[in-house]
Amino acid sequence: MEHFYITLLLLFVSFVTLSLFVLFYRHKSNYSAPNLPPGKPGLPIIGESLEFLSTGWKGHPEKFIFDRMVKYSSQVFKTNIFGEPAAVLCGASGNKFLFSNENKLVTAWWPSSVDKIFPSSLQTSSKEESKKMRKLLPQFLKPEALQSYIGIMDTIANRHFALGWENKDQVLVFPLAKRYTFWLASRLFLSIEDPEQVEKFEAPFHLLASGIISLPVDLPGTPFNRAIKASNFIRKELLKIIKQRKGDLAEGKASPTQDILSHMLLTSNENGQFMNEMDIADKILGLLIGGHDTASAACTFIVKYLAELPHMYEKVYNEQIEIANSKAPGELLNWDDIQKMKYSWNVACEVMRLAPPLQGAFREAINDFIFNGFSIPKGWKLYWSANSTHRNPECFPEPDKFDPSRFEGNGPAPYTFVPFGGGPRMCPGKEYARLEILVFMHNLVKRFKWKKLLPDENIIVDPMPMPAKGLPVLLYPHKA
Repeated sequence: MEHFYITLLLLFVSFVTLSLFVLFYRHKSNYSAPNLPPGKPGLPIIGESLEFLSTGWKGHPEKFIFDRMVKYSSQVFKTNIFGEPAAVLCGASGNKFLFSNENKLVTAWWPSSVDKIFPSSLQTSSKEESKKMRKLLPQFLKPEALQSYIGIMDTIANRHFALGWENKDQVLVFPLAKRYTFWLASRLFLSIEDPEQVEKFEAPFHLLASGIISLPVDLPGTPFNRAIKASNFIRKELLKIIKQRKGDLAEGKASPTQDILSHMLLTSNENGQFMNEMDIADKILGLLIGGHDTASAACTFIVKYLAELPHMYEKVYNEQIEIANSKAPGELLNWDDIQKMKYSWNVACEVMRLAPPLQGAFREAINDFIFNGFSIPKGWKLYWSANSTHRNPECFPEPDKFDPSRFEGNGPAPYTFVPFGGGPRMCPGKEYARLEILVFMHNLVKRFKWKKLLPDENIIVDPMPMPAKGLPVLLYPHKA
């Protein structure tokens, strides 16, 4: 019997040793091609993922990038992120290369964990679903459609500030900014205006956003597990809304052109097939995430920087109060008003330079290619980082200084300011985001001045920047 246990133990040790050998061999073989970029792949399986994520959790995602730019190359370095051999392309030249070679040398890529959080009912990848979504969006994001949204945005903003900000001594800015942008997305995509119905989705969407770029550990209590559960809950709720709308359209109670949901229900593909309800729920879920999360981060950091820079606040206030004073009582903002908000938008852009809502994005090499003299093998993942240019003194002199004048005239050099990405995959909602941010700024500064309650509040990036305590502020209403 003793020999039997010893044999079992030896077999177990042999199995573990062999598994580790295979693991290390596979990990090493990914980096055996000649002339790869300089860099370090890190540990088997996890690579440098923990350091990549933890620098964001500590509020300095640029540290992962700049430490390696200094150590290896200012143009490109190799690493391993989320278990994938990867090259990080840096600077304006890296951005230009990736954005200009979309679908030629590179294509969009997301970690497999994203497909688990956003499972497609059609068994297609997030990448394929994203392509389909981009075909559906243009008519809702073209200039004439956007112009018609401004009055709706202003109406929602007025209601939002009346409910969440007015008659309060202090507020938490980040949750309120998320509520504002989510309310707008719900109204414009789904025609949902009831604040209580909007509020029902708030907590699950926060859990979902927090788990998108997290370690894919599906155990109870992990951010990844909570994100999957939140995604399932939201999709079930969206299915109820979709079924209701189907009935309303059939009975003539809803308009075929009132929002994206109606359009999806009534639009067929080239084969005459209509999307099924679960497929529509998947797409609306993605839209709601994209339509509110990044803008809410931008709005929050605008409040932060204007609190810290009172002279900038005064300039924004003067611009916005001039517009407010030109309006008749109850008159809503319009396209001409938005065009007058030039300084306010320069401030917003400088905020997004210093606290980019989108930190970067992944691509996948669909062919072998050479970049900056180094070989990038087919199948490798590629990452571009907004901070590699936004915080780079070669692109923005004195990069830590808040200076909205950088955006005057022709503005920054091409491929240096990339808060919305670039090339064919530039965020299709860029102009939509501009409108909701400016409408927020207008409604905020015409009502209040404010002061930060926590002067040294930490910033967390997970995956978007956010104040660790939600940015509590004291409000000082303007006298009527």
